[in-house]
Amino acid sequence: MVLYGLKNCDTCRKALKALPSAELRDVRADGVPADVLARAYAQFGDDLLNTRSTTWRGLSEAERAGAPLDLIAAHPALMKRPLIDAGGTLYLGWGKDVQAALTA
Repeated sequence: MVLYGLKNCDTCRKALKALPSAELRDVRADGVPADVLARAYAQFGDDLLNTRSTTWRGLSEAERAGAPLDLIAAHPALMKRPLIDAGGTLYLGWGKDVQAALTA
């Protein structure tokens, strides 16, 4: 199981603690493989983009109008976290539904 997130993100740390077998891949240091990002965007659409982040608020209107995958490639912290790849099945965030699916 691979968890794409940030090592200093509280939500990612909670997910890692609950999923001891998961491997954290820091999106700032390592990025997200293009194929995983494309699958995630196909599944989650614009929900993959974290429009409540400090990074988003720092972007100009012209930058915000860019394609979501290009924005995430340029600014990895814009991806909603964590993105969890559990044996080919993708989960986004650490809500109760994701927790129930992965810790059951």
